Amino acid sequence: MSTIRNQVQLIGNVGQEPTLTTLESGKKVARFSLATNEYYKSEKGEKVQDTQWHTVVAWGKTAELIESYAPKGKELALSGKLKSRSYEDKDGIKRYVTEVEASEILLLGSKSNA
Repeated sequence: MSTIRNQVQLIGNVGQEPTLTTLESGKKVARFSLATNEYYKSEKGEKVQDTQWHTVVAWGKTAELIESYAPKGKELALSGKLKSRSYEDKDGIKRYVTEVEASEILLLGSKSNA
């Protein structure tokens, strides 16, 4: 059962151009947003779309794949885990962030999207 702890699987569209950063250590990290959509019918019978935005971080080879093949709008599937961290902003206020750390990605959609 330990393999299903803290596991996230999402299918969605890249919401912004991924940013790739190379750290001093030489390790690469990609950051991007992913939009996932859920559809349901309202009480009036109208189709409603609910979009959730997820901040995604990918490291190493996964980051390089994102940079090369996952532009804004590209549909992809990913698996990973949730990571939480905190930091102080420029005004000294402590902020908390929860991100999806992607370990695997699968490019979806037509080849014309890439």
